[in-house]
Amino acid sequence: MVELSESAGLVRRAVGPGPAVHTLWGAATPSSPLTPAEARVIAAAVPSRRREFAAGRACAHAVLEELGHHDWSLLPGPRREPLWPDGVVGSISHCPGLAVAVAARSAGTLAIGIDVETDAPLPADVVGSVVDAGEAHTIERLAALDAVTPWERLLFSAKESVYKAWYPLRHEWLGFEEVGIELSTGGTFLARIRRADTAPLPRVLSGRWTRGNGVVVTALVLPAETAAGPPAG
Repeated sequence: MVELSESAGLVRRAVGPGPAVHTLWGAATPSSPLTPAEARVIAAAVPSRRREFAAGRACAHAVLEELGHHDWSLLPGPRREPLWPDGVVGSISHCPGLAVAVAARSAGTLAIGIDVETDAPLPADVVGSVVDAGEAHTIERLAALDAVTPWERLLFSAKESVYKAWYPLRHEWLGFEEVGIELSTGGTFLARIRRADTAPLPRVLSGRWTRGNGVVVTALVLPAETAAGPPAG
């Protein structure tokens, strides 16, 4: 894969200033090798999965180097979530042609979630399990203003970003129906977690989205000061 500065800027606009960001674009195997421990956990996978895993880890190694963590083996947890070093929060995503990793020090950042998807309509058999009636009404309104942006795909991606921010803190499944998304044409979105207890995440999260070069990108970066306490009562 070859990093393209213009394309890297696309991801940076979704992430915003602050966190370390690294992107790899294209289809070639990344030059940064897996550590031996990482290679072992992916050894039995099919070649395409090994390639995307290696691309994501190459990006992760780059952001960890930027944060002062050298030769770290970023192993997967129970739900394939990356196990970042103590003091670091981060997120990895990939789709055909793009891999990205974002990370920051936990002293200033509560959680990060990023998702990248192919810039194409969401398959019809997936829409019903992702988009609720209220969201469908909003998408109709947005599509009337902008018929080119794949709004359902963006909504799916935003929910994926919320889950990636949620799981490392809660270690609990969060279903599509438990997150409500309000997209805007201006490149932002609001996510509302439909649970009584969301701590340490706030109930309402603000994120950004971008699209270009055949992909859509959604990202949440939550500062440490947004941490919510336990519910009253």
